[in-house]
Amino acid sequence: MNRNVETFIGCDGSYRDAKIVLFGAPFDSTTSFRPGARFGSAAIRHESFGLETYSPYQNADLTDCALFDGGDLELPFGDPKRALRAIEKQTADILRDHKLPILLGGEHLVTLGAVRAMKSRYPDLHLIQFDAHADLRDDYLGEALSHASVIRRCHELLGDGHIHQFCIRSGEKAEFAFGKAHTALHPFDFTGLTDTVETLQKSGAPIYLTVDLDCLDPAAFSGTGTPEAGGVSFLQLLDAILTVCRARVVGADLTELAPMLDASGVSTATACKVLREMILAIDKGGRR
Repeated sequence: MNRNVETFIGCDGSYRDAKIVLFGAPFDSTTSFRPGARFGSAAIRHESFGLETYSPYQNADLTDCALFDGGDLELPFGDPKRALRAIEKQTADILRDHKLPILLGGEHLVTLGAVRAMKSRYPDLHLIQFDAHADLRDDYLGEALSHASVIRRCHELLGDGHIHQFCIRSGEKAEFAFGKAHTALHPFDFTGLTDTVETLQKSGAPIYLTVDLDCLDPAAFSGTGTPEAGGVSFLQLLDAILTVCRARVVGADLTELAPMLDASGVSTATACKVLREMILAIDKGGRR
């Protein structure tokens, strides 16, 4: 009889042999509206067994990939600095072992910990963000470390010309002005993504892909803390992920599922499917 360890479906290989490593960051202490994203990574694992490992979209199967799920970090709720240090260390350890990290949130602030480690490994790192919100506030209610300011903190690390934002449909006027001056901010949908990816692909630049699931329209994904009408569909998001993964993706994350905010379970099921497709697209891209 084997020990019962719950992993994302198809991600039960050994760490030694894995090329892609998942881990969770169950943190939502700076959530500005409805909390619950700390339960996202566990829900994705638990509900993933409602999926098949095979994707008809990509004609690929998780069982053909070398995958490991390291479970959730134990994070100090209420202390974003310590939480970010733990996420940064875990990401750095995975990179040190020449593996590709995929982080499961949690609120979007967790991305900053991963980006800190990725920037140390890849000095020319580019960040592609799918999100309803610009996340470019300098602070939120006086707090610089917030899910509403995570991309502003990433910009301080990466600088102008290295952040590419898509689906953005919410933010303060000052955030849109900052984006116009310092990031490539594409409002509402994925217009411009193909050109962006082609440019990065030609240069061979390393890409970190961060997907805030509230980029999806709340009609398809209501289980999130700050839903915004006017989002994209699952198929549009899938096509965008496949587009990005034609280039050199070196890490990724999936954030802002708050499973209890959608009693139907549809949001969690959607998150599981997005993650399956993301893993397969990254794996296929790495083998090209």
